[in-house]
Amino acid sequence: MINWEALEPAIYSSKPFDINGCWSGSATILPSNKPVILYTGIDPQQRQVQNYAVPSNLSDPYLRKWTKPDNNPLVVPDQGINATAFRDPTTAWLGNDGHWRILVGGKRKRRGMAFLYRSKDFVNWIKAKHPLHSSPETGMWECPDFYPVSVMGKTGLDTSFMGQSVKHVLKVSLNVTRCDYYTVGRYVRNKDKYVPNNNSVDGWSRLRYDYGNFYASKTFFDAAKNRRILWGWANESDSPHDDVQKGWAGIQTIPRMVWLDDSGKQLLQWPIKELETLRGKSVQVRNKVLKSGEHFEIKGVTAAQADVDVTFSLPSLDKAEKYDPSWTDAQKVCSQKGAHVKGGIGPFGLLTLASKNLEEYTPVFFRIFKAANKHVVLMCSDARSSSLKDGLYKPPFAGFVDADLADKKLSLRSLIDHSVVESFGAGGKTCITSRVYPTLAVFDDAHLSAFNNGTETVVVENVNAWSLKKPFKMN
Repeated sequence: MINWEALEPAIYSSKPFDINGCWSGSATILPSNKPVILYTGIDPQQRQVQNYAVPSNLSDPYLRKWTKPDNNPLVVPDQGINATAFRDPTTAWLGNDGHWRILVGGKRKRRGMAFLYRSKDFVNWIKAKHPLHSSPETGMWECPDFYPVSVMGKTGLDTSFMGQSVKHVLKVSLNVTRCDYYTVGRYVRNKDKYVPNNNSVDGWSRLRYDYGNFYASKTFFDAAKNRRILWGWANESDSPHDDVQKGWAGIQTIPRMVWLDDSGKQLLQWPIKELETLRGKSVQVRNKVLKSGEHFEIKGVTAAQADVDVTFSLPSLDKAEKYDPSWTDAQKVCSQKGAHVKGGIGPFGLLTLASKNLEEYTPVFFRIFKAANKHVVLMCSDARSSSLKDGLYKPPFAGFVDADLADKKLSLRSLIDHSVVESFGAGGKTCITSRVYPTLAVFDDAHLSAFNNGTETVVVENVNAWSLKKPFKMN
């Protein structure tokens, strides 16, 4: 998943059922070990219909050619479905009753929903009376994803796995905000109903895979290594707050392993171990004290393309700023309290893709507040100072981190790749991807530093940083 060879498109518009477009879908491995792809096609009536394709030559290790049988489409929108908002079939799962099930994203007025379909033979599909799940005022649900996670350990599970020690995750990509949201909950199999946990908010304020430039993600079960892998797009031109919807494009993020946190309340994400094969020259820093207003450069690695893992130690939390309970929008808090707005504990973190004199830089940082009964951790990745070029979308991104500060430590790992900064806070509890376009901080002119702009001293307990090499095969 690091080295990739570009091949010809496997599926493209060629039949009446997809003549106006081939859109997103998912792959399923059938019991005979034969893969099948379900995808959305746009037919001559501009309806979104669900089609399937099978490999033309199973002996080809790359499965380069796919056949679209003439009995397509398999699923068409009935009279109760908006035919222009009906797309992105999921990986199928096999129930104990021998029936396959898939979800298709859609909406009814402003209610987002995941339509459920069942099939005995993977060809004839029947819509369930009720969607698996829906939520009011959320708009179109694109690219739904539904999969089991173990309540113990990091081991991934096949999409069809059922058991007592399992919870399920439902992810939806909201077309209105261009963000990926998820809940953790319970799949009631005999009713084909998904029930989010009581502590899993179901709506626009629900948990997100990533609080930055990240959209239209998909997971899959890697049977070879028993893990679930998450992949998304670092889209470059959408704003959740733009009045006018813009087109979007992007690059794929680093593949992430995903599993359930010990608390059972949220997922954890971490770059796959294979990424470490790209690590080159390294540098280590230990026990560097950062007083208020200080920063130090992390030298010895290529700052424009690096993997940096930092552990911050906080000698005292006594001077943390008071948390206002009305601060429910992390991004808004970050926009008001940026990297230069001095607080008590923080802002502290990394200055990535920085020019020599800090005309450009993308700060990734923490800020700690004191609420009534706990500390609240804010994590930001602020692109407002990332480029001198005008007209770019340069937002501050942020999310709250459910971090236990009993040991007074916080970790931050950032993967830097020229125009993308992917950051993982507190071991992957909160992730933020920023797409930035510096004009000065490029190639050898990019710099990397740790900083502290809080009033209280912060100790950089550990820094492990590596230059990242290019894959030997890349698209």
